[in-house]
Amino acid sequence: MTRRAPAFAFAIASLTTAAGAVDMAHFEQRIRPLLIANCIDCHGPDKQKGGLRLDSRAGWQAGGDSGPAVVPGKSAESKLWQAVCYTDRDLKMPPKRKLKDSEIADIKQWIDEGAPDPREEVAGTGSKSKSARADASFWSFQPPKASPVPAVKNTAWPANDIDRYILAKLEENKLAPAPDASPATLLRRLAFDLTGLPPASTAQDSLSGQSYEKKVDELLASSAFAERFASHWLDITRFAESSGGGRSLPFKDAWRFRDYVIESIRDNVPLDRMITEHLAGDIMPATDSAARRRQVTATGFLALGPTNYEEQDKGMLRMDIVDEQLDTMGRAFLGLTIGCARCHDHKFDPISARDYYALAGIMRSTKTLRNYTDNVAHWIDTPLPLDGAAETELQKHEKQVNELKDQIAQLKDSLRDAGSADLRARKNIALSDLPGIVVDDSAAQKVGMWKPSTSYAPYIGAGYLSDNNEGKGEKTVTFTPKIPKTGRYEVRVAFNAGPNRAESATVTILHADGEDLKTIKMVTDRLRGLQFASLGTYRFEANGQGFVLISNASSQGYVTVDAVQFLPADEAVPAEPAAKKESPTAIKLKRELAELEKELKALQKDQPDRPEAMSVADDTAPEDAKIHIRGSTRNLGPSVPRGFIQAALKGNAPTMPADASGRLQLAQWITSPENPLTARIMVNRVWHWVFGAGIVRTTDNFGSTGEAPSHPELLDHLALKFIEDGWSLKHLVKQMVMSRAYRMSSSAAPLAQDPDNRLLSHMNRKRLDAECLRDAMLSAAGTLDRTFGGPGVSDVKTVDANDQKIQNIEYGYQFLDTRRSLYTAAFRNVRHPLFEVFDFADINQPIAQRTTSTVATQALFLMNSPKVIEQARFAADRVLKSATETDPRIDNAFQDSLQRKPTANEKKQVREFLESSLSGNATAEDVRDLWARFIQTLWSTPEFRFLD
Repeated sequence: MTRRAPAFAFAIASLTTAAGAVDMAHFEQRIRPLLIANCIDCHGPDKQKGGLRLDSRAGWQAGGDSGPAVVPGKSAESKLWQAVCYTDRDLKMPPKRKLKDSEIADIKQWIDEGAPDPREEVAGTGSKSKSARADASFWSFQPPKASPVPAVKNTAWPANDIDRYILAKLEENKLAPAPDASPATLLRRLAFDLTGLPPASTAQDSLSGQSYEKKVDELLASSAFAERFASHWLDITRFAESSGGGRSLPFKDAWRFRDYVIESIRDNVPLDRMITEHLAGDIMPATDSAARRRQVTATGFLALGPTNYEEQDKGMLRMDIVDEQLDTMGRAFLGLTIGCARCHDHKFDPISARDYYALAGIMRSTKTLRNYTDNVAHWIDTPLPLDGAAETELQKHEKQVNELKDQIAQLKDSLRDAGSADLRARKNIALSDLPGIVVDDSAAQKVGMWKPSTSYAPYIGAGYLSDNNEGKGEKTVTFTPKIPKTGRYEVRVAFNAGPNRAESATVTILHADGEDLKTIKMVTDRLRGLQFASLGTYRFEANGQGFVLISNASSQGYVTVDAVQFLPADEAVPAEPAAKKESPTAIKLKRELAELEKELKALQKDQPDRPEAMSVADDTAPEDAKIHIRGSTRNLGPSVPRGFIQAALKGNAPTMPADASGRLQLAQWITSPENPLTARIMVNRVWHWVFGAGIVRTTDNFGSTGEAPSHPELLDHLALKFIEDGWSLKHLVKQMVMSRAYRMSSSAAPLAQDPDNRLLSHMNRKRLDAECLRDAMLSAAGTLDRTFGGPGVSDVKTVDANDQKIQNIEYGYQFLDTRRSLYTAAFRNVRHPLFEVFDFADINQPIAQRTTSTVATQALFLMNSPKVIEQARFAADRVLKSATETDPRIDNAFQDSLQRKPTANEKKQVREFLESSLSGNATAEDVRDLWARFIQTLWSTPEFRFLD
């Protein structure tokens, strides 16, 4: 049977795009600091080389002697981009050094996104735009004020106080509210808004009075409500299951944070409590193991950000993490772009650089990474306690494992001493005694005054080198091997260990695939003499340019260097020299070691896994932060006492402890009833989720560049009521959906006096977001897996047994699950294909509100996606099994997908299409395929994709 288009069609929405305000976050966080650090000295107010200024938008627009420096949206045509790429030998900027690849990528992204630049100063004149910096008197920095509920003329219309505020504003502007929505429309709207799923009931209830409230309560009590509003919350907390960036790392335990959010909303945990746990759950007192698990898991909020764990500038890495945490916290909970104050006082809002670094001191006194010195850093995995007997049994098991490990370590020490007795007696070890390729210090290239030493045997060759604990940063030793065959080699450094040695010596490995930076711990509790440190396995090319460079920079204590060994990774060779003849003691120790290792292996096989959560921890030595002049980690100003944003301080601020980070006090300040921002922000966000547009439409910007509230008195009324009701999300949502305003029709035409519906004369028409669209298809197909909670990505592994190979599971990942979209793998680089097409926003930052677009690729996706076709076929199977006659099947197809019965004309069109498309010899597969195409057509209609 030939597949052809249906004989009928449903109207498709016009191509429109709701464009939001330009996001300046990338410019403020990346571009402004980069320009200040690298460009302004030569292209600023004091000097304009080539006639070019880069200290304002007008400057790069006017350009210099060569014309405009930037062509917005076209990096390839921009002189600035060409200069930083060093592609033109006569145009290289900055002239002294090329920018890092990541910095060049930031510039490209900025230009290609249209080069947004808020700097309004006019180059050459010093005059400023009309946008003045707000002060502490700005409306959002004033505490919410209680006001009398306004009187209205149409007293019969309001269902609660929300309606009175809405109606009063309408009447003031000589407008009237729209009629009520139809029962079917309201039921579908309510179900999707509260649960993200189509309504289960097919009854066309009146949904008025007690029946409507009963339905609202039923939905609020459902697990689906928790999942739907958890999806909103995960947007503002930029939840993801990978780090993003070039070599993106999977967050294997991120799902625990997602489940924490779902369970908290299900249990109606107050939102102020959730915010406090997000910021300081690990240092809050816990009543039991369950509370401890939940509170530690909640701090994943601070750990889940997009992080380049391979950043080698560890000072920059630390500050970038702090900046990302503050930016997310500010936008999510305070509605402020705090990150703009990293380099200078905020240009528009009353946030000074001192305020920024007062907050930064709190986060800098918090550990987010397990080790800042490793080549590839790592987040903190915190073990979680179990309940009761399970915890007791696991602790007993862990104790046995640790005791065995200690015994094995002691045996290995004894075996090494016994097995190498003759070597130690010889004092020096010949290079021929060592396997692999060995480069001795005598053959290495030395920079600086290294002291040859034979003080502590054994050693390789004629002795070893010591920096004599002097000239830190001035001495290096470079070992260049002669690699006979291209392949992978384990790199091992031989050094002399002892109590006064360096805690950390820096090693650079240049190999065929790039350059890695490692550190070696040389200090030991007692003199140990010759030791080997494995730096990992790398690929080296025959006669290539590889080397190993050891430096004494930033070390404290003696740095010693003896030799570097390159062991072929694919050959079974011993790493260290063996004694010429094993002693009876060594033989006995080996036997005991083998027995203990066998016992340990069996014990570990039976050991249950202790759950872990991504989290943070307080630093053992909290300290205030210094102002980073122009945002630079290398240009520090005075220290700033840890504290809060001064303009938002109302009443008494929590006292900052000297022995703790201050995160708990930060959380207490943010969630204080006296804080003028947080309750307003939360209420406005929920209003946006329910009504489709906030009372303040810039939901994460309550500053001077954001929009003013359309109903300021209503916003304050809801904020105060929200605090009074104990920050209850469910209570707040119920107030909103019980209002008459929520139950209005959305079909009213835009009014000339209010084209954007700011006064809410009718309900906003909303496009279902990506998750709702996918879940609605799965629901219609009968394939939706309603499993609650648990991991959404299986077999996530970050490193192999040797902590070497980092696995990237994102590219090529198969999205095969049929669980609710909330549980679909949330990778930063690769999202579910449907999410990509239907405006799922960038999760590298808090998602305030998603763009709603209607473009041709969406229709093409719904027609051609193999996954959509597959689900349409399942939906067809369901419809075909539901009845034997065509008309009831058509009814059921409409009900499953659009939650209504078809009109007589629609039914007639479908019947004609089915009859005309089937030949007399059509197979069951032909019938199924035809019904599937009909259902795909339903899914392509605006009625399926939009909420009226």
